[in-house]
Amino acid sequence: MSTPDRRTQLIDAAITLIAQRGLRALTHRALDAALDLPAGSTSYYFRTKAALIDAVVTRITLRSRADFQAAVASGPAPTDLADAAHGIAVWLDQLLTERRDQLIARHALIIDLLDDDEITAKLTASLFSVERARELFSAMEVSDPATAAADFLALLEGAVFDRFAGRRRELTAGSADSVRQLERLLRTYFAGTPT
Repeated sequence: MSTPDRRTQLIDAAITLIAQRGLRALTHRALDAALDLPAGSTSYYFRTKAALIDAVVTRITLRSRADFQAAVASGPAPTDLADAAHGIAVWLDQLLTERRDQLIARHALIIDLLDDDEITAKLTASLFSVERARELFSAMEVSDPATAAADFLALLEGAVFDRFAGRRRELTAGSADSVRQLERLLRTYFAGTPT
């Protein structure tokens, strides 16, 4: 297996391990065991736990950017707020369906590493783009797009957390009901945004 492939395999296994058992369970030895690799394999690619965590954060960030670009490229630009709410709801539902482990691992890392300002800043910017949110609210001609964007990202963070760990965790991602719930939330938010 090539070095980039092995690194990706280790990072993905680290994400799964964090999502299932928490950050404390993340060790080089645990990854070697999870992937049935010889002892020391993980430390060959990632010398320290900090390097491994940084690779996890980078993986989540790059995947988020790629997914967003794919979503933008896959269809026409929204023509109104209802279209925007639907498109974002579909994207969030796909996030909950396809990247659940990444969501859980990200939140676990944020909580466990809250006193590390550098990693926390990377993690909080890894899922949603404040720049794209500002662009959305500028296009909506909101008087204060920066504040609206920050509020909107807080809404998205809460909506996602609610779906994988909160009261709505039983609502099946990937279903029409899932998209409708998210869309309803977004439409309500947009309706209250002064333009």
